Order: sequence, then C-alpha cells, then structure tokens
Amino acid sequence: MRTTKLLLLALAVAIFAFASANYHLLNKFVVGGEGGWDYLTFDSTGHRLFISRGTHVMVVDAATGKVTADIPNTPGVHGIALAPELGRGFISNGRESKVVIFDLKSLAEISRVATGDTPDAIIYDAASKRVFTFNARGHDTTAIDASSGNVAGSVPLGGKPEFAAADGKGHIFVNIEDKNEIVEFDAKALKEIHRWPLAPCEEPTGLAMDVQHRRLFAGCHNKMMAVVNADTGKVVATPPIDAGVDGNAFDPETQLAFSSNGSGSLTVVHEDSPDKYTVVQTVETARGARTLALDPKTHDVYVVTAEFGAAPAPTADQPRPRPAMVPGSFQLLVYGTR
Repeated sequence: MRTTKLLLLALAVAIFAFASANYHLLNKFVVGGEGGWDYLTFDSTGHRLFISRGTHVMVVDAATGKVTADIPNTPGVHGIALAPELGRGFISNGRESKVVIFDLKSLAEISRVATGDTPDAIIYDAASKRVFTFNARGHDTTAIDASSGNVAGSVPLGGKPEFAAADGKGHIFVNIEDKNEIVEFDAKALKEIHRWPLAPCEEPTGLAMDVQHRRLFAGCHNKMMAVVNADTGKVVATPPIDAGVDGNAFDPETQLAFSSNGSGSLTVVHEDSPDKYTVVQTVETARGARTLALDPKTHDVYVVTAEFGAAPAPTADQPRPRPAMVPGSFQLLVYGTR
C-alpha cells in the first residue's frame, strides 16, 4: 500500500510539472528605442517592466508593451532594483560607478550615490533594508542604506561578481564568475560567511533562489544549471541548459526554475524534490534573449532581444565583431501557460 501511494504521488508530481511547463509565446511587443540591454526587472505593484538600455531605463507596461516612461542619464546601466515598501528604485550605472535612486511613483531622481568600480548587478535586501551593487572591476559589493541613500560599507569578494540572491534572513549569495564560486555574506555585518566552489559549473552568471527549500540556481556558461544547497554549499544537481545564459528565476508556486539563454531558448526545470530536478521544457525564444524577468502572480516570463544585421568584417582591434542591431527592432517577448 505504501509503495502504491508513493507511486501515485510521484505520478501526480510529474503530471503537475509537465502541466505547469506548457510555456509558449503569448505576446511579442516591438518596443523600439536605442541602446543595448542587460537586466530587466518586473514591478509587481505597477505591473510594469524596467529595462536597462545602455544610457537610459525604459519603463514598459507589461500587459500592453507600451513604453510609459523613460529614465534618462544612466550611463552604462546594468540593473534595476526595487524597494516597494520604501517607494524607491535603484539603478546601477557601470560607466560612472554610481547608483541612481529614484521615486517609484514619479520616477524622478532623488540622489546619485558613488559605489565601487563598475557596478553591474544590483539587488534590494528587505531583511537589512539595504541595496547591494556588485562591482565588476572593483571585485566587491557596495552596501547602501535604502532609506537614507548613505553608503553603509563594502565587502571584498575576491573576484568578478555576477548576479546575487537574498534569502530573506539577512544573507546574500553572489556568483563569482572568474573563480567559479559562490560567496555568502552577512548583509548587516558586511562579512563573508562562506565561499564555495561550484564545480563542475564554469563561469556562473544568473542566480535565483528557492528560499523555502534553501536551494540556489546558478546559470553556468558550460551549459548547465548548478543547483546548490545554500546551507552546505554542495552542488546537488546540474540539469542541462543551452548556451549563453545570463538570467535565472525561480517560481515558488509552480516549483519551476528558468534559464534564459542567449542562443535563443528558455530552459524550464522542475524541482521534483530539493535534490532532484527535471528539465520539463525547452522553449524557443530568439537569439540574444539572455536575461529575463518573472511575474510571480501570472507566472509569465519576459525576455528582451532585437534583430541583428550581418557582422562587420574582423579587424585587428575587433577580431570577433558583433553584428549591429537593426534600428527600431528591440522587442519584448512574453511567455506563459495561459
């Protein structure tokens, strides 16, 4: 009888996983505008997306794809973090090594705060009420008090940080891309707690977390998702993904982890148990769609990309030149199960 119940439970989990993973293209919005892109952030309160565009941030209505506002003067912008309970947003400007603090309602700039060298990813930690930038050339993180805008300090990270995740208890985890590691540090004390190797993962970039089960999802450039026990640092699974990952997300309601791959796909992984994971879907997206945002209410996934022309001829200075983006072709792609 016990065996039968376990088999039925396993079957129910499998059916739910495949039903939840019926992702397909819901909408394609041609947004246009100038500039490349990096991270995009979903605002659950306003049901809008903040999209980094090189020197400015586009604000897009998630339902219609309409550009509703634009935040200018953000040179080298990489990421946007939101603190809804404080009514503030934060933008990391890589080229000027500063963070722009803005009002979430008016979108007006409040202040501009100096950080470490070349801030890239940025997150808000509600437990400490601090914003953290992860500084690519500085090899450290800058902690900013989200209410006052004052710099609270920094933590050396010993390598090039990529994305980070907070556990809701005052601990921050960050991928160290050039060292193939994850560093955990205390958000209040600003001290390193653990440093763990991610082998066999190489060049980890995107990072997400299942807070309930204490599992981290690191997107690795050798085409795997490293699932890490956040208490022990052990890599418990390495489900395969496609090339060019730069974004990861986890949906606690559906128990699905996502990897957005610049090669043109979205990998959907189901958490069967805290140490067992199954790739349940590989969704075709578009080349260049390497970062993503998740709506935790509708479970929709958003990616951005553009159309590209032919690559220019190689030169001594640029042996592998990138193809030029077709003007006006920047687009927002929405994937869901509805």
